[in-house]
Formats: sequence, C-alpha cells, structure tokens
Amino acid sequence: MHQPVLVKEVVENLLTEQSKIILDATVGAGGHAEAILSKFKGKLICIDRDQSSLQIAERRLARFKNRVKFGHRRFSQMGDFLSSLNIKEVSGFLFDLGLCSLHLDDPQRGFSFQSEGPLDMRMNQSQPKSATLVVNNYSVSELTMILSKFGQERFSRQIARAIENLRRRSPITTTSQLRSLVESVVNPRYRIKSLARVFQAIRIEVNDELNELKEGLKTAIGFLAPGGRLGVISYHSLEYGLIKEQMRKESRGCICPPHLPICGCGVKATLRIITKKPIVPSAEEREENPRSRSAKLLVAEKLSHN
Repeated sequence: MHQPVLVKEVVENLLTEQSKIILDATVGAGGHAEAILSKFKGKLICIDRDQSSLQIAERRLARFKNRVKFGHRRFSQMGDFLSSLNIKEVSGFLFDLGLCSLHLDDPQRGFSFQSEGPLDMRMNQSQPKSATLVVNNYSVSELTMILSKFGQERFSRQIARAIENLRRRSPITTTSQLRSLVESVVNPRYRIKSLARVFQAIRIEVNDELNELKEGLKTAIGFLAPGGRLGVISYHSLEYGLIKEQMRKESRGCICPPHLPICGCGVKATLRIITKKPIVPSAEEREENPRSRSAKLLVAEKLSHN
C-alpha cells in the first residue's frame, strides 16, 4: 500500500475551524484523503487523472461515501468540475505531486528505470501521448530541450543523439532499452542520477506536468474561500520553484515601481504564506519511508479584502 507523506503535517496545516469543503487534487490511493475525512466533518472532493488510483481510493474511502465525491480529472479541469457541482468556494486544496507507489511499483506503467516494462509513463492511460511516442518521434533538439529543461541533465545532447541513433535501427519501446542507452552514454559515476533525471524529464513531458500544475494553482487560488488553505507537496526543484514563486507573487500585492509615493496599480495580495520555510519529513518518517526524503510542503492562506 502506498505510504502518503507528511500526513500529520497536512492535516494540521490544511484544516481550520472554518473548513467545510476540501479538494484533494491528487487523491492517489486515498491516504491523505482518509486522514482528512477522519479529522473534520465536512465534504471532500477527490480528483485524480489516473482512473486506477481513483478506483482504489473509492474502495478505501467507502465508509465516508456520504461525504466524498470523486472525479476523473486533471488539474486543468478542476474549475469546470467544481462548477458542475455548483461549488463556488472551497475551504482547502491539497496537491501531492509525487508519483504514487502504485505507479512506481507496477512495471507495466513504465515509470521506473529499475524494472522492465513498456515505455509508457502516462498518468492517464487513456491519453494518446506516451513515453514511447516522445522517445521515438521527437527531434534531437526537442529531446535535448526536454532532458535539459525538465531533467536538468548535463548529458542531454549526447543522450538525445544516442536515442536518435538507436531508433533508426528499431523503435525504443521498453524501460530497459532506454536505461541501457543512457548507461552507454553516461560515465558510471553519474549513471543513477542521470537515469532518474531522464525518466523524470520524459514523464513530465508526457503528462504536461508543469503546465497542469500552473493551471491547478491558478484555479485553486481562485476558488479558495477567505481563510481557506492551499497545501502543496513537491518532490523536485522544478515543482518547488514554480509553487514558491506563485505563492510569493500572490502574497506581494502592489506591483508599482518602488519610487512611486502611492500605489497606482490597485493590485492586492491574495495569499498569506503560512510556511516561511517548507515543512519536510521527520528523520523517523524518512527512515520508515525513504521515498519521502525529498518531499517539501508549502502552505498559504487566502486573504479577505472585505
């Protein structure tokens, strides 16, 4: 069973006395959702882009059936989903951006370089774009950009050229093929980190993760009720930087040049940042669940301008 990270910290920081409706935007196997439902009396909306995860969460949360609603949605579809439910305000949003163990531990999903499986990496298995499509159809320049931008991989150009050379002979369709290719290019001392970066970069491209996250944060801030909380758990620097910058932007308010004596823009802050520093797992949690070691929780609260 997937172990959710920072469960106690999420509940403590996300729920307030005013909490009525919470949206778990990445319900996964339902670990955070179960803890939230156990601690407050309101309603929980659970969405996920992975249908198989939703089914697991539905079974896990069956005893809360009168207080929970499920939707097979991406972050960018969250606003339309809330509108279809006639919900105008939400007391809290939770995003847990990490890969679920259900994904990593299933070789058929193709997320891990540590097991043999098809080169898939789709969080939503009904979408057409897969890792196989990306690896076999993107140009060398496109692959280089993806590996460099989304994986921060120093050998991005060499790996992209190696991909092109191999796919000329036959399509690259399995995780082991991609792993062997990376290992043939990268110095042994850097291989594990390069493999992690390459698989991360391709996964981000397949699932359009950063654009989806931007849309999700924008929607969440728009729907948050005054005093409502936004909590986001990230696992790598690209996500963390995007979240941190968005929260800072929404907490700054006035964007006038500093030399102006009075504000002329009228822009007001919409958020108050709760976590001046990110909340990270304790040593005990990291020991019990090594996959939690890179998790960082950021929390902000919606301001009222009434």
